Amino acid sequence: MNVAVAKTGNGRAVSDLFASAEGRLPGSPSVIAARREAFETYERLGLPHRRIEEWKYTDLRALVGEVLPLAAAPDSAALKRAADAVKAHAIAGARKLVLVDGVFAADLSDVKALGSEASLKTLRDTLEKDAGLLNTASTDAVIALNAALATDGVVLSIADGAQLSAPIQIIHIATAASTSTFTRSQVAIGKGVRATIVESFVAAGAKAYQVNDAVLVTVGDGADVAHIRLMDDAPDAVNVTSQFVTVGANVKLNFFNMTTGAAVSRLQGFITLAGEGSELSANGVNLLQKTEHGDTTLLVDHAVPNCVSRETFRAVIDDRGHSVFQGRIIVRPDAQKTDGKMMTRALLLSDEAEADNKPELEIFADDVSCGHGATAGALDESLLFYLKARGLPEKQAQALLIQAFVGEAIEQIADDGLREYVIGIAERWLERRS
Repeated sequence: MNVAVAKTGNGRAVSDLFASAEGRLPGSPSVIAARREAFETYERLGLPHRRIEEWKYTDLRALVGEVLPLAAAPDSAALKRAADAVKAHAIAGARKLVLVDGVFAADLSDVKALGSEASLKTLRDTLEKDAGLLNTASTDAVIALNAALATDGVVLSIADGAQLSAPIQIIHIATAASTSTFTRSQVAIGKGVRATIVESFVAAGAKAYQVNDAVLVTVGDGADVAHIRLMDDAPDAVNVTSQFVTVGANVKLNFFNMTTGAAVSRLQGFITLAGEGSELSANGVNLLQKTEHGDTTLLVDHAVPNCVSRETFRAVIDDRGHSVFQGRIIVRPDAQKTDGKMMTRALLLSDEAEADNKPELEIFADDVSCGHGATAGALDESLLFYLKARGLPEKQAQALLIQAFVGEAIEQIADDGLREYVIGIAERWLERRS
């Protein structure tokens, strides 16, 4: 019997998008073949929907509605708007690597400031010789689509033993309205490195755009790394980011994510603790209002013994916002002496706000210490009354309680300057709410 897969309107739109974009996507013949294979995977799977367990709370078929055309390479006007956005969002002292509408912008980046401690290539140049960065095996349609359509990204390598004195900030800037961008980056961190990597997603006048980003990170033995992601896209944008992190032995990795923008956002992280004696601290904050939908899906794979993981996530949801947290810890049969804990809390500021929390443990070893928890509730009325009774307006009293609620996650950022920078983002969100 012949079986034909019926395509939805979204499916047809993406097929047309790939056909029109294939001729201008970078890559050698082997890369083009890898792209076609990835797109065939996407066509077989289609856009994720609620009948897929990992996507049950974030139905892209219903939430996205349509697939937008690929953004053109930025012109001089777009680069000027991007330069203004860099000034507004760059972290003081950081070494900036800027992507504008999915294309690396060398003139806006601090390439020379990287010095001998780090080397930089672009994905576009790398794909002219090798298809390896597109060969992430996955049955996830969004990741396959990223491999098929990735236009550019940064390929960053930090040398063994490097002690970076300043953060490296990768800034994704959208300037073109009603378009989509597909970026893929690789960060290879050597042995014994001490480094801070910051990713920022911002808009420079663009509206109703879509972002599909992928990041591949490897951390060498003995490294001490902070990885901070700040997502502040336009209120009507869509942002889906997939992260693949492989951690070596005796590593300290501190990951933090904050979402304060986009109509629909999803961060899906896949972290493998592949070396003994490593410690992972994964933390995040979703600040959502109106009808914003923010999804954090994190899988931590304890593949070897004697590793520690801690996950602390907070969500503050106002109006008809919807926050999702899906946390999964896997402990492999040989991963004895694993210590894994996960806690997520949601603060609902309106009767229509929604939070879905789904922590999971899959344990195949018998000598472990693992646990998880999830809570959801409103502001404490007695504390609110206490603050109001001392003369604070209601919104200001709420803001103080909200800051205390998200503070446990933000306080995990070790760098004082970066922690204050993130607190400032949260304060501005509270001001917009007021």
